[in-house]
Amino acid sequence: MKTGGKQYKVSEGDVVIIERLEGSAGDTITLDHVLMLGDGKDLKVGTPTLEGTVVTAEIIEQGRGDKVIVFKKKRRHNYRRKRGHRQDLTVLRVKAIGAGSAKKAASTGASKSEAKKPAAKKAAPKKAE
Repeated sequence: MKTGGKQYKVSEGDVVIIERLEGSAGDTITLDHVLMLGDGKDLKVGTPTLEGTVVTAEIIEQGRGDKVIVFKKKRRHNYRRKRGHRQDLTVLRVKAIGAGSAKKAASTGASKSEAKKPAAKKAAPKKAE
């Protein structure tokens, strides 16, 4: 599957730490960017993704990663910059993979995305005026 610009190899029951996704602990989410699906004998490869195949997962925790220090220096120019960064992370437990859960999961995911889109369009003209 692909999320947050990275690819992950998962199977049912796996716990994965990925970049932050919307939701709180206990919520169920679906990820529809499945790149490859296989069980050892049968292998399906998407171009670039497999249509109708989703990964259903439960959010276990929303947290932050370790601090990363970014230090820039140019010698002999008195230039030093120090910055820290902590990435927001989401911990997921994969519940199901495949087309069997795709119909139910895709219908709920589509309704949520459609509900959010009109609200965003209405907010934009108010800011412009």
